[in-house]
Amino acid sequence: MKFLKFHIILYLLLSSSLFAMPSLVSVKWLSQNYSNPNLVIIDVRKPSLYKQGHLKRAVNLPTFQYLFDTKNQYKMPKLDFLQKAFSNAGIDNRSKVVVYGNNELIWAARFFWISKVLGHNEVGLLKVGYGNWKKGTLPISKKIYKAKPTNFIPRINNKVMQTKLSTMLAIKRDVIIDGRPASFYNGLKSHAKRFGHIPTALNYPGSLSYDVNGSGMKSIKELKKLYKNLPKNKKIILYCEDGADAALNFLVLKKLGYDASVYDGSWLEWGNDSNLPVAK
Repeated sequence: MKFLKFHIILYLLLSSSLFAMPSLVSVKWLSQNYSNPNLVIIDVRKPSLYKQGHLKRAVNLPTFQYLFDTKNQYKMPKLDFLQKAFSNAGIDNRSKVVVYGNNELIWAARFFWISKVLGHNEVGLLKVGYGNWKKGTLPISKKIYKAKPTNFIPRINNKVMQTKLSTMLAIKRDVIIDGRPASFYNGLKSHAKRFGHIPTALNYPGSLSYDVNGSGMKSIKELKKLYKNLPKNKKIILYCEDGADAALNFLVLKKLGYDASVYDGSWLEWGNDSNLPVAK
């Protein structure tokens, strides 16, 4: 009897370990967990690319249709819109969600961060862009997949989201990180009216965390080295141009144990408000 109990406990431990949801998902993990009935896969690429081929059972939620409010300075869409989108994608409180995109991992990271804002923590970003794995490792389909709708219930986590006011109050108090390329940070380029960056902000472009040529996220060892000078005893507020690079920085910093959050309005809001300070 004791022998049987031991094996049952061992099985349960191994099962929970196998299905534990990593924030950075390897191709191997996804392959091993593909049969999990609670697994939901999200593809954030353009519909035209999705139709050419996608992971089997992946739901297509194109970035600029579902993850940005293009009529409101590219902020996060309204809560009722996201609640409906998540429900139609088959996500509920039991779901383990894996999101992937193209080689620019920032767009998939945007979905990861929004999931955290909505209180769904069982979400992970596939470490590589679509197709960057050994042929035959993961199942591919060209059929548009429609998930069985659920009733997704958001549980807003305000700790991972910052506003214009809270970011302004954080200047000289907390650590602020600008995730845009150096040319934008230095005021040479801008998609807003004004050029420059938020005063005291440090520049850590989101692209530093992954290889844009397709090999995916850098190793944890490389990421630790990249962010080694950041203090872990301070809050870190992240922003970029539209909230995508900042979302990837958020994922990485949370993975490394930092107290990070994202200013959703980012530069498109800050740079268009003449009442706010700007540095170059």
